[in-house]
Amino acid sequence: MEKKWWQTSVVYQIYPRSFQDSNGDGIGDLRGIINRLDYLQTLGIDVIWLSPVYKSPNDDNGYDISDYQDIMDEFGTMEDMDELIAKANEKQIKIVMDLVVNHTSDEHKWFVEAKKGKENPYRDYYIWRDPVEGDVPNALKSTFSGSAWEYDEASGQYFLHLFSKRQPDLNWENKKVQQEVWDMMNFWLEKGVGGFRMDVIDLVGKVPDQEITGNGPKLHEYLQEMHQKTFGNYDVLTVGETWGATPEIAKLYSNPERKELSMVFQFEHIGLDQQEGKEKWDLKQLDLGELKKILAKWQTSLGNEGWNSLFWNNHDLPRIVSRWGNDQKYRNESAKMFAILLHLMKGTPYIYQGEEIGMTNCPISDISEVNDIESINMYNERLEEGYSKEEIIESINAKGRDNARTPIQWDNTVNAGFTTGTPWLHINPNYPDINVKNNLEDPNSIFRCYQKLIQLRKNNPIVVWGEFALIENAPEEIFAYRRTYEGENWVVIANFSDKERTISLPEYGESQDIIINNYQRESVQFDNIYLKPYETFAAKA
Repeated sequence: MEKKWWQTSVVYQIYPRSFQDSNGDGIGDLRGIINRLDYLQTLGIDVIWLSPVYKSPNDDNGYDISDYQDIMDEFGTMEDMDELIAKANEKQIKIVMDLVVNHTSDEHKWFVEAKKGKENPYRDYYIWRDPVEGDVPNALKSTFSGSAWEYDEASGQYFLHLFSKRQPDLNWENKKVQQEVWDMMNFWLEKGVGGFRMDVIDLVGKVPDQEITGNGPKLHEYLQEMHQKTFGNYDVLTVGETWGATPEIAKLYSNPERKELSMVFQFEHIGLDQQEGKEKWDLKQLDLGELKKILAKWQTSLGNEGWNSLFWNNHDLPRIVSRWGNDQKYRNESAKMFAILLHLMKGTPYIYQGEEIGMTNCPISDISEVNDIESINMYNERLEEGYSKEEIIESINAKGRDNARTPIQWDNTVNAGFTTGTPWLHINPNYPDINVKNNLEDPNSIFRCYQKLIQLRKNNPIVVWGEFALIENAPEEIFAYRRTYEGENWVVIANFSDKERTISLPEYGESQDIIINNYQRESVQFDNIYLKPYETFAAKA
């Protein structure tokens, strides 16, 4: 595989509404991000993935775009955007844009035109169908609850929306739609962006009449043409959000010979705490054996035919330290455990804002505290189905998207230093203890652990290029693996529990030096390793 800059990089995701407000309106903005670039440079990241900043009525927090070539008023101006790209580049940080082209906002000029009638030239930019026996065309469901078909009184037809009814799906079979997308992508590439994260890109090949949504028959044809007409002419990172991907499917996207994407986000590990065949809200305990198996499979099965993305968190997922760690007694230790486990694997790591200081979920007690459309829709739907309010709130506290979206906790001043106004979403009340300022002042903080992991990746080819092998004979609650490269061996051992554990690995020889750890430990005797709760380290072997 030809070596690329993004294989040695670490990406930091910014959710702009919640990162830093610069003008006191309670909403994070581009100027706020510019003001915090020094912080990100201190952390050591190479790439910012920016959640959508385009013009949007904000039905789904910016993932409903009304103009791809303009900036949301709350976030600033195109001049601010140009300045952000330029100032980030000065610090050797690239800006990756969020590309949302499965759907637009219903306020996009294309859809406004399309609704004017069946003869309108923009009608075929979207997916319209006649009623079937006076009802919806078929059984397709929206991710945000209910039917994926919305009736348009004026024309007597339904349009498709796989998300909110204010997010109509684009018709990718229309060549004009494809050309509009290529032109828009080239607009941003010419501005100097470092690539694209592609929102639900596996849905653009849908065949609605056959009820095929993900991985449709023309999907890869579209992506190969996208590569040829846009980013293939630039040295950039592209990552696709692909919920249904298996390693075999991932190779189709990311094998360099196929000229599609750099990598994909796969979510197989993310579904391990939901009941089989149910929705994400139907909770179950994490099976650590399954987690080990799935992560190891993704580490080994791509070979040279693809590249991994590595992540625990994003704007749609609860915070990992609360989800599978211990965000109370062992918050510091378990947050570092997740960092060390992930960042020493093969692939490009993604840090979600606040993860590097151990931010936690923010439980609520009533639906009035919720902002997220997905959680609100689910709440109302499940109430009608007979679930108790307590059950539904428990699910929202575990998996609701607001958990990831509470504003960044910069310091212990009012509103955690995020805004001088009223924040758009509640601040987690634990901000006096958990904040950036405290982390920067503590040499053993979670931030310093992430900072060191990023440096290890930059300075040690074994982290980027080494082979991965799961250590199979580890006890169930210990996640252990080996990396090997050009005669060098590293072993990573993590106690994934709040109990003390032991492991014996005499095959790795005598005492060895520690590379990184989350408890004080100078060296390790491999024949008898005693691990404290969540204790994790990497050592030479």
